[in-house]
Amino acid sequence: MARLLPMSAAIDALEAVLVSGLDPEAEPARGVVDVPGGQLLMMPSATASYTGVKLATVTPANPGRGLPRIQGLYVLLDGVTHSPLALLDGIALTSLRTPAVSGLAVRHLAVSGARRLLVFGTGPQAWGHVEAVRAVRPSLEHVDVVGRNAERVAAFTDRCRAAGLSAAAAAPDDVAHADVVCCCTTARTPLFDSALLPEHATVAAVGSHEPDAREVDAALVGRATVVAESHGVAARECGDLVLAAAEGTFDMSRLRTLAALARGEAKPTEGRPRLFKSAGMAWEDLGVAAAVYEGWAGLG
Repeated sequence: MARLLPMSAAIDALEAVLVSGLDPEAEPARGVVDVPGGQLLMMPSATASYTGVKLATVTPANPGRGLPRIQGLYVLLDGVTHSPLALLDGIALTSLRTPAVSGLAVRHLAVSGARRLLVFGTGPQAWGHVEAVRAVRPSLEHVDVVGRNAERVAAFTDRCRAAGLSAAAAAPDDVAHADVVCCCTTARTPLFDSALLPEHATVAAVGSHEPDAREVDAALVGRATVVAESHGVAARECGDLVLAAAEGTFDMSRLRTLAALARGEAKPTEGRPRLFKSAGMAWEDLGVAAAVYEGWAGLG
């Protein structure tokens, strides 16, 4: 999929969707059905040109079976006739879409000249976030990697070096040296002590979409410029924000949206960290899937 749509082009495609006027608040809520051993997710979206739906499964026991935790398919349809146009692999689409969304946020939040990235995680999403941050901050020079498996951390740092970056195994406290932090794990409790985070740093937290799970602590949510995909999704699915609000650390009225950033209607506050909390939305899948299809069909 990356051959048809490089990371930089995926980020641009998502920005174009927002700038064109799409309202994420009007999107239907993600459908979640509990099934034996996991969940079935349904994510439909539509524009004037395309309609699409992602059907995904979340199976927590799968990694122990040597299978992906999240699997799925994406069906892209013509927006007028609703004739099927393409069937895309859901894993490949999500592996491109999720870091591209973070890349769009980092484009508008991270300080210019950001050089140091710290990534929590060593899987496909972690690597995608390295690519996304590099796409919007070509000044990136170094990647610190925090993971539970030493062999996977070593392989990840080797991959970074092969791509022309310096890299090292790291610990959570190394956020103290980061310009950008990407949380790409399935953790349900905060990954680091935000008191160590520099005031200029940007954090992208993408690993959870449940109201009782969080990747960053309430102190960070309370002091940061906070951005999410929509007010509705934040209230339903972003545990980092929901829990901080319940604890009195964060007022949801302070929340800014990715659309407002992309359209120049909101900017980060100087002297505060910047936090982008993503739960994933159907319009993002549609925007990237449509761009992939147009690249394949020679329509771009």
